Amino acid sequence: MKNNKINDFGTTISFFKEEVNKFVDDRNWNIYHTPKNLVQAINCEAGELSQLLLFKDYTVKEIWNNDQLLKKISEEIADVFIYLISLINTLDLDLSEIFIKKMEKNKKKYSSKEFNNGTYYKK
Repeated sequence: MKNNKINDFGTTISFFKEEVNKFVDDRNWNIYHTPKNLVQAINCEAGELSQLLLFKDYTVKEIWNNDQLLKKISEEIADVFIYLISLINTLDLDLSEIFIKKMEKNKKKYSSKEFNNGTYYKK
């Protein structure tokens, strides 16, 4: 990754998949990247992310105003993402396809009409 100007607006999913795949291949880590190990690694990294906010009620503004905390949160999010991409690579999944299928299922399960008219929020 030579270009530090990469952002969400011009980066494809295949870029991430290729970068993670190359990183793993260059280190011969494929033997360790079983689905079970990758799911456990995702959980570990998500736990580290969670730990940063445990028993804290930071607002978004407070996080953005704390450079050290924002950096740590960003790094843990990246770790979760990297392991997730590695799992996608290992299982040879198409992220766009599974995302669209799951969003369609969610739209049916969580109807915007029910949420917007308060059905889910009534006490």
